Amino acid sequence: MLKRFLYNFFSSFLILMFIFIFQTIWLFIDDLAGKGLDIIIIGKFLFYLLPNLTEKVLPLTVLLSSILTFGTFAENYEFAAMKASGISLQRAMLPLVILMIILGGVAFYFANSVIPASEQKIYNLRRNIATVKPAAAVVEGVFSDVEGYNIKVDEKYGDNDRYLSDVVIHRKTNLEKNNTVIKATGGELKSQEGSGIIQLVLSDGHYYEEITPKSGSGKDNSPFAKANFETYTINIEVPDNVQDLEEERNVRTDKMKNVARLNKDIDSLKENNVKVVTAFSKNITNRMGAFLPLTKPDSLPAQKTFKKSSDTALINAKYRKKLLKKKDTTPVENLMDLYQEYQQIQIMSTAKNSVSNILNSVLGKKEEIQRRYKIYNMHILSLHKKFALALSCIILFFVGAPLGAIIRKGGLGLPMVIAIVLFLTYYFIGVFAGNYAKEGNIHPILGAWLSTLIMLPLGVYLTKRATADRGLMDFGHGIEKVKEFFRGFRKKNKVIAS
Repeated sequence: MLKRFLYNFFSSFLILMFIFIFQTIWLFIDDLAGKGLDIIIIGKFLFYLLPNLTEKVLPLTVLLSSILTFGTFAENYEFAAMKASGISLQRAMLPLVILMIILGGVAFYFANSVIPASEQKIYNLRRNIATVKPAAAVVEGVFSDVEGYNIKVDEKYGDNDRYLSDVVIHRKTNLEKNNTVIKATGGELKSQEGSGIIQLVLSDGHYYEEITPKSGSGKDNSPFAKANFETYTINIEVPDNVQDLEEERNVRTDKMKNVARLNKDIDSLKENNVKVVTAFSKNITNRMGAFLPLTKPDSLPAQKTFKKSSDTALINAKYRKKLLKKKDTTPVENLMDLYQEYQQIQIMSTAKNSVSNILNSVLGKKEEIQRRYKIYNMHILSLHKKFALALSCIILFFVGAPLGAIIRKGGLGLPMVIAIVLFLTYYFIGVFAGNYAKEGNIHPILGAWLSTLIMLPLGVYLTKRATADRGLMDFGHGIEKVKEFFRGFRKKNKVIAS
């Protein structure tokens, strides 16, 4: 059984990896095709993607190979012979269970060491491709963002795609607005070795720019500027233009970190987020003047001040008269009634402006805080996904093995369909749970483990039924219960009628 399982495992792994590689090529075809890249660079790119694909292929391979192995054994009545010899299903599964535990450890090693390194390599390679080959940053037929310019070309041709035709450029302002449009029938990309500047020389076109007036009245006087040109040169700064494609950058995201680094960064991110939220809440509280402690007026300071004067009795008498004149026992229903009309308008205007400013501050800070907590959630999600991947291999084995023994079908027909349906269920639950966890709708730990936890009771249920040699669904037992219910109901009616 162990040899057959290993054969099914490796053959299924190679077939599924081949399929996923082709799917990946289609996903990244825009980054690779038509950009003058060497076949070696494309091969390195695909090689760096293999560990990331293993994270998806491995659980499906375990599920499919277990269904194939146990389905073939059950179809050829080998399990019946084993049971007749006194070998139970659990005893037959024991070597494979030990193998799955080892495979889970290997999967955790990949998730903790190999996949973060491959993610780093992929990021560096994609970034350096656009830097070393500037023409690669401009894609035909769509707008490409290149150092503050949105550039669209209909066709690239010539050596290294240096010549362009039908060029449309939108230049961004500091406020990320496209106030300038440049159109040209042709263009050429020029660069020199060792230079960090690329010259885009446009020919036979026109230039249009909306003028931003200093005041609202000036907009009608100079709405725009327009000019035609024979040649127009744009200098585009591309940093590190001559760097090697294999140059490493110290960029660290959650997918590029191992367990130790994730644990350390999670604590740091949590502490920083708490500090940011606390400081911002204190700032808003102080601006609002809310939650300030109220103190009762104390008469001792006034009396001490009066005693310093030589005319203490006279001053105290005058002070009491003023208090009696100002004292008004009429209850006030509205606090604003204590002020005159012009003062009420001033108070309302000041309050409105204060509330508006505070709301703008809160809305402006909200996006930053949400982004901070999203990064924090993504780190927790990545940490627990490494452990969930290892455990999912074991749980999916306990789903596939008894399921193959129950359906008693080998080959790549029905087992393949069942495996794909179960894996898609497992995969999409994980994707949706991960997206919800990133946005903070559910806890990140639950988002990482939800799909595995759903498969766990299914594995327990199928293992019990396969051990008891029962079918997938015992419809006959349920039908007999329904029949007995109606039989008893008829007997009661007959007794009542008699």
